[in-house]
Amino acid sequence: MTKRLNSKHKIDRRLKVNLWGRPKSPFNTRAYGPGQHGQTKTSKPSNYGIQLNAKQKLKAYYGNINERQFRNIYKKATMLRGDTSENLIGLLERRLDAIIYRAKFATTIFSARQLINHGHVKVNNKKVNIASYSVKEEDTIEIRDKSKQLAIIDIALANKERETPEYIQMDEKNKKLKFVRIPKFEEVPYPIVMEPNLVVEYYSR
Repeated sequence: MTKRLNSKHKIDRRLKVNLWGRPKSPFNTRAYGPGQHGQTKTSKPSNYGIQLNAKQKLKAYYGNINERQFRNIYKKATMLRGDTSENLIGLLERRLDAIIYRAKFATTIFSARQLINHGHVKVNNKKVNIASYSVKEEDTIEIRDKSKQLAIIDIALANKERETPEYIQMDEKNKKLKFVRIPKFEEVPYPIVMEPNLVVEYYSR
């Protein structure tokens, strides 16, 4: 098992969820936390504990974003008009690595980040190698011509675990997409229950 895969499995066990809905997640067969005390009963979590867990799940889902980056995304969400929890999800779904993952160019959010970092992705015909790049509505994203034959992309596209959401318009043949619009929270295909309102409560304490 690779270090990266092992790390993802640890996240599932630690958060006690199959975070990405993967059929090979160890949480499917061991639905409890890791370690010798993983199966012991724990006391009822406090409101703070519930909020913290909601934050950890959302942060981990998008590739284990570090705390400073995630807090900055929250701050941006508070400065936008409208509901802060909706804004938070919108900002997360605008990340280039999230869109590459949603478009099924990669099987995991970590693999999507690697594709971008290695220079395989273009946004509006310009190479972008920053995974946190914020995509705008109507932006066009594609795999670079030299990279379109990569087996890892074809394998990911053939995977039937996930469907591409409606806010992404795909041209699978040319490995190209258009980011149609910023989605509402209810449109985002999370495999588990996410509670961005609790994340907002956590940071606004």
